[in-house]
Amino acid sequence: MANDNLPGFIQALQHTDMYPHPVGDIQLIQTHISFVLLAGDFVYKFKKPVDFGFLDFSSLEKRKSCCEQELVLNRRLCPDIYLGLVTINREEDGFALNGSGEVIDYGVQMKRMPEEKMMVNLIAEGKVGRQQIDSLVDKLVPFYQQATRNEEIDGYGRAEAVAVNVLENFEQTRGFIDGGAISRARFDTLSGWAKNFLTRDELFASRIAGGYIRDCHGDLYSANICLADNVYIYDCIEFNRRFRYCDVASDIAFLAMDLDYHGLQELSKYCIGQFCTRSGDSGLKDMLNFYKCYRAYVRGKIGLFTASDPAVDETVKKSCLEAAGKYFALAEEYTR
Repeated sequence: MANDNLPGFIQALQHTDMYPHPVGDIQLIQTHISFVLLAGDFVYKFKKPVDFGFLDFSSLEKRKSCCEQELVLNRRLCPDIYLGLVTINREEDGFALNGSGEVIDYGVQMKRMPEEKMMVNLIAEGKVGRQQIDSLVDKLVPFYQQATRNEEIDGYGRAEAVAVNVLENFEQTRGFIDGGAISRARFDTLSGWAKNFLTRDELFASRIAGGYIRDCHGDLYSANICLADNVYIYDCIEFNRRFRYCDVASDIAFLAMDLDYHGLQELSKYCIGQFCTRSGDSGLKDMLNFYKCYRAYVRGKIGLFTASDPAVDETVKKSCLEAAGKYFALAEEYTR
């Protein structure tokens, strides 16, 4: 049954005759900022016309620009996966993909990676171990070493710059307190602990001096990793550079936190140990719990945002709220 809360072109893209290639079943996946359609051997991703302040997809031109950025940035780690820009065009009989009529939206076309090799699915099946972590570390160490670093990017490692991202999360979730996912007591504990850590200017300064503030991935966790014939790390943050220009410790902490979230604490420790050894970055551990807490809180916030989107159904809403609560509880564990 059609979901009338969905844009017309998204409804249209759930019909096989919209595509110039065989598709079989079409699957729609929603996040708080995207519509993702799995269609045959390809994936089509469209940005929702939302403005959260830290992210602004509210105009056609902004969505086009972010799609173009998405292609450039993700080709750093996945050059073969990100194929190109696509258009949705208005035609006399409705909508067309890469048509000739008025362009009403832009999207990104990607090669579809094997579902059974997605890291999140491998974790669920108990198939992620040290060998898979070693492969990831092998990919990430040279990526960070080669990632852009300059004076502007260094500035995003200062305590006051990091504070913008961290404290913004608390402001954006204040209205959700006692709504089922986060209590007032937990909110106060987390915000107080984060504010206290942010006073440690010397720690942040040492990370800048060490050259560890880079143009990173920004969203490094199992939902964005495929462990197939190659290691594919995709869907980096393209919409706001202050989430991508960060301490390497913040990026790696996201992956470690995600392993913790899935009950793989020993593998999380192994991942950090291997990364620190191979990269020579022993100081990363001084920042680890702070950035793990930050990343867990971000995931909780996203769960709240997704659950409040009228376009998602009740099942998705419930699962998002449950996950958010679990993330907030994990964030508090890091403060101890």
